Amino acid sequence: MNFVPGIDRGKSAMRSSLISSALVAILVGFGGSIAIVLAAAQAVGASPAQTASWVSALCLAVAVSTASMAFVYRMPMVTAWSTSGAALIAATSIGGVPTYNMESAVGAFLFAGGLVLLSATLKPLAALIARIPGPIASAMLAGILIGFSVAVFDAATTDPLLVLPLLAVFLIVRMFSATWAVIAVLAAGIGWAILLGKTTSVGAGLAWSELVLVLPRFEMSALLGLGLPLFLVSMASQNLPGFAVLRAAGYQPPTRPALGVTGLVSVLTAPLGAHTTTMAAITASLCTGPDTHPDPDRRWIAGLFYGAFYLVLAGVGVSVVAGFAALPPGVIITVAGLALIGPLTGSLSAALGPEDTRFPAVLTLTATASGLSLFGIGSAFWGLVLGLIALGASRIAARWWN
Repeated sequence: MNFVPGIDRGKSAMRSSLISSALVAILVGFGGSIAIVLAAAQAVGASPAQTASWVSALCLAVAVSTASMAFVYRMPMVTAWSTSGAALIAATSIGGVPTYNMESAVGAFLFAGGLVLLSATLKPLAALIARIPGPIASAMLAGILIGFSVAVFDAATTDPLLVLPLLAVFLIVRMFSATWAVIAVLAAGIGWAILLGKTTSVGAGLAWSELVLVLPRFEMSALLGLGLPLFLVSMASQNLPGFAVLRAAGYQPPTRPALGVTGLVSVLTAPLGAHTTTMAAITASLCTGPDTHPDPDRRWIAGLFYGAFYLVLAGVGVSVVAGFAALPPGVIITVAGLALIGPLTGSLSAALGPEDTRFPAVLTLTATASGLSLFGIGSAFWGLVLGLIALGASRIAARWWN
């Protein structure tokens, strides 16, 4: 990688900014998306113990993968759970009724993690995934995400006194910082719910987590309707942008080994309830710039602190889940929906930008958002299939008439 000129590499190896950057990244990554993970757990009927195990296993996977890659490769290679994947899982619930149970969901998580591992070892598979047109993949992601943002306004209709002030907080804070807007909504939501008397008792305070083993069930409908889309959205919306963030900061990340590490920890933690672990994009950008350390060869140390903090979160996952369970549903819905407006905006822009793929992309988006289920397979799969068929048909027609 390129060195930054004018830096005395023998001085200031340790800076407080290495710690603060890791803390900010965790606040943004964990605080901004934990509500989506909890919605995903609810969508597959996870018990409170399984939900706590899910959160703890995710934190453990992020801690181990980040710290190990940062130490080995001397780069701030930050990982995260797949937020888009959690949104996909949460969207599989129809009218509050789970489409997949926890056992079949874990089977799909293992399948998705296995596909990431295969991508690390088999170049043709990675090349095949890369050939899926970006607008179609983005349209599938937009179809998954849009329901969450719509749900914010449904919640506002049901409980305007709770939700509308939080929406106002989001809009005001976002004028100054899009990164901190969701954190502000989360903090305001907790305080506002307490003031309104809408919280329930959380029981005894801090408690240590226990990991719960879930025996997987491999059902074709879950593998195709959940596992395959989970793999695709995790690769397209987080792994690939995560590598791009590192390259933009001047690093040359080892792509296939990184996929191998994230795929391996995903497979190992899936039986504990965790869905896919991926490279981080937004949170990684908080650890890869000069604000973390002026010497790019020292920024990898932030990854060690990041991993250590996530290890602490892994130990208290049950308390995190209990704390969120004490909040009214409107707060969780609002935080999750507003957190996904940014990714929704980006995916819509990418999906609808190119004119030649706009029609197939709209078909993909609408089919995915519709909740279509055929043969027990969910809408994300069928939206992708329909978009690819429409794109292929339009290209055949273009060649025929030309």
